[in-house]
Amino acid sequence: MTFTQAISSVLGKYATFSGRAPRSEYWWFVVFSILASIAAGVLDTALFGAFSLLTFGEIDAFTPISTLVGLGLLIPSIAVGVRRFHDMDHAGWWLLLIITGIGALVVFFWFMVRGTRGPNRFGPDPLEF
Repeated sequence: MTFTQAISSVLGKYATFSGRAPRSEYWWFVVFSILASIAAGVLDTALFGAFSLLTFGEIDAFTPISTLVGLGLLIPSIAVGVRRFHDMDHAGWWLLLIITGIGALVVFFWFMVRGTRGPNRFGPDPLEF
């Protein structure tokens, strides 16, 4: 799956928590999210300067465009994470491990592992054509 195919797939399934997502779809969306966050930060600085909705000492938080981008990508990020777990034949609830410190490392490792070969209880193998 290419970069543009992955982005259109994830955003096309904006709030779809069923089905499976291959590694390439998930990781290309992570790259897109990082690039979108950087671009939003640059736009915030260019358009609003030092304006922020909340300030913690020297750190500006919740700048307008970055906040909108983050909120806009929140649901598809969770959805593609759930579908990634489905690809490994795990329930999407395992994504809640990210809340714990060590669980985030476990999830990071799991998302690098190839999914179940062939169909599983969540659907057909997304890598089979």
